[in-house]
Amino acid sequence: MLKQIYEKIKQYNTIVIARHIGVDPDALGSQFALKETIELNFEDKKVYAVGTKSSRYNYFPKLDKYEKTNNEDVLLIVVDTPDKKRVDGVNVDLFPNVCKIDHHPFIEKLGEFEYIDTASSSASELVYRFIKENNIPMNKKVAEYLFYGIISDTNRFLFNTTSNTLRIIEGLIDDYNLETESLYKKLYARPFSEVRFQGYISENLTLTDNGLAYVIISNDTLTKYGVDSSSAGNMVNNYNNIDEVIVWATISEDVKNNQYKFNIRSRGPSINQIAEKYNGGGHKLASGARVKNLEEVELLIKDLDDICKEFRKAGN
Repeated sequence: MLKQIYEKIKQYNTIVIARHIGVDPDALGSQFALKETIELNFEDKKVYAVGTKSSRYNYFPKLDKYEKTNNEDVLLIVVDTPDKKRVDGVNVDLFPNVCKIDHHPFIEKLGEFEYIDTASSSASELVYRFIKENNIPMNKKVAEYLFYGIISDTNRFLFNTTSNTLRIIEGLIDDYNLETESLYKKLYARPFSEVRFQGYISENLTLTDNGLAYVIISNDTLTKYGVDSSSAGNMVNNYNNIDEVIVWATISEDVKNNQYKFNIRSRGPSINQIAEKYNGGGHKLASGARVKNLEEVELLIKDLDDICKEFRKAGN
């Protein structure tokens, strides 16, 4: 399938690369690694990396704007995204030619050629596989993008890590002389306002009897600490070692889009199917969702608490 996707890339002069809403370093890393690789090897092609920008990840290049015209023959490649509703920056239905490279569980088919491997650490690992299996030359910039994506989505090899993942990182470091200390600094440096905000989250976590921990963060609180609605999501992995917690979630008010954003993690129960019920999705143990009001917030919290209860009843 990766060879078929490469043949598709060869056929088109205009290529758009999209990824999921609620951007993270793996989405950006796989997106820009693919764009840079195509531009490096096909100077005549126009390649657009689209989606909503985030100042949080300003170590990546600026994203492109693209509007499809009816008569333009273009290939859309979607990375790190399992379904149409979560694609950022474009309407998938406007593109008759679509390929997908993803490591999330399958939800719906987007195009003719789809490469999905849920056992892989990240979409960036799959883009690396795409490059290597097709013997495509890459450069240090591509290696850095892939490093960002793999390190971030494994949370420094805590999750979804195989021996192959470690071999890939070893190869990127050795073959392209990556300065890992500098790359880690860009990934994990944060302003003092976020440190103070993390203290607020820790102080205000609610823990249910069934092992669900959650915090609801209003726009007023975000304004008070000088952070945006994505900041809590960036911190959700900081709470994965609390003994009493089975599932945990940060819930942030997003007034710009008139919604509440859930970032959810689990130490056992599958949460992605619940997230899919609430305009979201993701992995079994790491998912996100978006709801319209506090009533839906309470419904999603109850569903998460119920799966914690069931998990404990099963003797876990």
